[in-house]
Amino acid sequence: MKLTEVVITPIAMKDPPLRNIQGVHQPYALRSILQVHTDEGLTGLGETYGDLAILTALRGVGPRLAGLDPFDLNGLERIIRETLGSAAGLATHGLVGEASDEKTLATVLSAFEVACWDLQGKALGRPVVELLGGKVRDRVPYSGYLFFKPATHTPDPGYPADAWGEAMDAEGIVAQARRMVGSHGFKSLKLKGGVLPPQDEADVILALRDAFPDHPLRLDPNAGWTVASSVAVGKKLEGVLEYLEDPTAGIEGMAEVARQVSMPLATNMCVTAFSHLPPAVRVDAVQVVLSDHHFWGGLRRSRELAAICRTWGIGLSMHSNSHLGISLAAMTHLAGATPELTYDCDTHYPYLVEDVVQAGVLEFIDGAVAVPDGPGLGVELDLDSLGRLAEQYEKCGFDTRDDITPMLAVQPGWDPVTPRW
Repeated sequence: MKLTEVVITPIAMKDPPLRNIQGVHQPYALRSILQVHTDEGLTGLGETYGDLAILTALRGVGPRLAGLDPFDLNGLERIIRETLGSAAGLATHGLVGEASDEKTLATVLSAFEVACWDLQGKALGRPVVELLGGKVRDRVPYSGYLFFKPATHTPDPGYPADAWGEAMDAEGIVAQARRMVGSHGFKSLKLKGGVLPPQDEADVILALRDAFPDHPLRLDPNAGWTVASSVAVGKKLEGVLEYLEDPTAGIEGMAEVARQVSMPLATNMCVTAFSHLPPAVRVDAVQVVLSDHHFWGGLRRSRELAAICRTWGIGLSMHSNSHLGISLAAMTHLAGATPELTYDCDTHYPYLVEDVVQAGVLEFIDGAVAVPDGPGLGVELDLDSLGRLAEQYEKCGFDTRDDITPMLAVQPGWDPVTPRW
């Protein structure tokens, strides 16, 4: 079996005005959808970020893959390295760490690698989870992801009203959590912080503890705090948080906080590539790594990360971005085959109001998604939806994620500098 053609479609999907340290989400989140065709009539699916720099890199690689065997993942990586060379700069926002050549290559590799895993599974008639070693769990638990948010985006007559409503204080976040738990059955909850002053966000966590005494809780301010503020919040929330994620920037800063607080520290910002692991381990900077196959280089490298975490006694969870069903399926297969993943995974999926995969496979029941049992990823593309979201991309008016500009539209003079507190 050989690859014959790669079709890369940029799409824009509706996204609520979710707040974070860098500002507020735009009305549309951008993704790139890959269809990798073969000479045997099979098509593998992939999904990744949709920013212009990433899209350009994907389009540069695609034509070079003709003739590649989808089982030759080493050959795939070689072609990508030869095509891109030194091409840093794909990480266009700071919520997933700094840009680097290493991460550029890993991001592009992941998108094509997932499509090749899908092809392998379809060719063999086996789900990807079996190709990764077999199930260690039938259902993958996810965490309810809570966001501070205004009621609506900056007025846009072409954009529908946001069904989630406002959540800018403890009352609003608790109400959001009740809806998350009631609709999807989540057994743990994570709050995206970096929006209110640290002590106010700690009070929101305490309100969640009162409302959900049996739910593990997490807080992630995306490195928006100084070491001193991080330690103060850590001490205030002693015995309350399952883990505190990226309270401050950098390996050294995280290590200093870790020496002074009792709960584990997690990251998807200061450890986002294999080269970051040795210095982080040396100073015990993080106790939980949030893996993400999108920027760790795909499913195979994510398994390598899991083995390293097992070796050094580091916990493993899974980071999320504004993703669609192809990515959710890949995440679920990976988590279904990874015993080291002992924390519930993150997901933005409940905020989704449109998708590119056919309905009926991916569903949250009691906070978990069953590992798809169809061949490959087990999901099929909805071509009508893909076309509609591609048209939406052409009309949305931007080609790169930017949380700062929409924030300035509602709060002129707002300063995105970090650390903020």
